[in-house]
Amino acid sequence: MESVTRRAGRPRSFDPDVALDTALAQFWEHGYEGASLARLQEATGLTAPALYRAFGSKEQLFERAVKRYQDKQGFALNDQLPFRRAVAEYLSRAAREFATGPGRGCMISTGMLATSPDARVAAEAVRIERERALDMIRNRCDDALEQGELPEGTDTESLARALAAVIQGMSVQARDGADTRQLQGLAEAALAVIPSRG
Repeated sequence: MESVTRRAGRPRSFDPDVALDTALAQFWEHGYEGASLARLQEATGLTAPALYRAFGSKEQLFERAVKRYQDKQGFALNDQLPFRRAVAEYLSRAAREFATGPGRGCMISTGMLATSPDARVAAEAVRIERERALDMIRNRCDDALEQGELPEGTDTESLARALAAVIQGMSVQARDGADTRQLQGLAEAALAVIPSRG
């Protein structure tokens, strides 16, 4: 019966969610290009044809891994807290998670910092996620200005970009070996970029 026939090259215990999580870990640790097809095959236990059948292509697998990463690891500024506290919590969480995650740092910030022209689709996937993160921070800054939590005339665009740059820098430093304490110190210092109401 065709419905129970196992596809060639796919282990009997194949679970797409497990395979995707395994691929995500590889992309997070090694970046898009460092996670070679051979590395992905070895980690997932799937042959190249089985990977392609399940996920389409390496770029499509990466796009799905990016979405999975955001679903499982992504976080935003808490809109239930005062702005400064929300930023402090946001940066503190980044300090903890970037130093202890499977791949260290943020997959979105560091997974595609440099890549070949052949990986344009994958590079675009993480660029879009970085832009979404920036939009989230920008919107929260605009709300804080409107609610009087920031001084009148605050350049919320520049403030949002500064906070996004801090997060991205924390990710790179985590990849370079910075621990939670060091990243937490950076997070606390970064709060100084938030203008005071005086």
